[in-house]
Amino acid sequence: MSNSQYFSQVGGLPPQTQTLSSKAVFKTAYAVIPKTVMSDIVTSVLPHREETRAWIIARPLSGFAETFAQYIMEVKPGGGSVRPEPDARASAAIFVVEGEGTITYVGRDYLLRTGSFAYLPAGAKWAFRNESAAPIRFHWVRKAFKVVDGLEPPPAIFTHEDDCVMHAMPDTEGRWATTRFIDPSDVRYDMHLNIVTFEPGAIIPFMETHVMEHGLYVLEGKAVYRLNEDWVEVEAGDYMWLRAFCPQACYAGGPGRFRYLLYKDVNRHPDL
Repeated sequence: MSNSQYFSQVGGLPPQTQTLSSKAVFKTAYAVIPKTVMSDIVTSVLPHREETRAWIIARPLSGFAETFAQYIMEVKPGGGSVRPEPDARASAAIFVVEGEGTITYVGRDYLLRTGSFAYLPAGAKWAFRNESAAPIRFHWVRKAFKVVDGLEPPPAIFTHEDDCVMHAMPDTEGRWATTRFIDPSDVRYDMHLNIVTFEPGAIIPFMETHVMEHGLYVLEGKAVYRLNEDWVEVEAGDYMWLRAFCPQACYAGGPGRFRYLLYKDVNRHPDL
């Protein structure tokens, strides 16, 4: 078993004594949505869902995310949906940060718990329910799947972080590593959802700049993160969106590990 921790305490409302200063920022190249923003008043209630609310932290929008939408979902006991996905083009990646729930896919039930990952292909018929005595919270990434002629559709994936290998980046002595839920060599998939882990003092030692759009949700710890021309302090519960080619770097200076859930689009030609 891993010693992983995942931030999940969204919701509530800041007191009237709360100051208005915030690191929330929305720019052309990146955005930072801190955990203090994710209160009760910014939730969404979605069709065909019972006892469920969502924090939508990324969506396709001019000047913002282009390839995906990302939600933090909270489903209370007895809640769920028999038709959660309204768009047949959308594939789904799910990562559970707290609680238990069940996905029904192709007539089979899959129990998800804290640390579980699921990938549901585009057009899949699936359902979700929470039969436990406590709420479940999970990240749900939706992406319009890019079909490739002559390439078969990707299969569903159900796994857990404990069952996945943490791959160290070369020449880092394991201080910077990635847990990959989807095989990076399998080009049938057009997105990845990974967990990136930095040990205290670890860095991204160059200004990483590339074609992949990123969504980063901090699961654990704190760091100073470079976003385009700015260094920003981030901690567990904060969310960052990075446009394609936005320069990024990281210094994990906290007393414990710094970990984030990373979305990126992969394995496809750019649309012209």
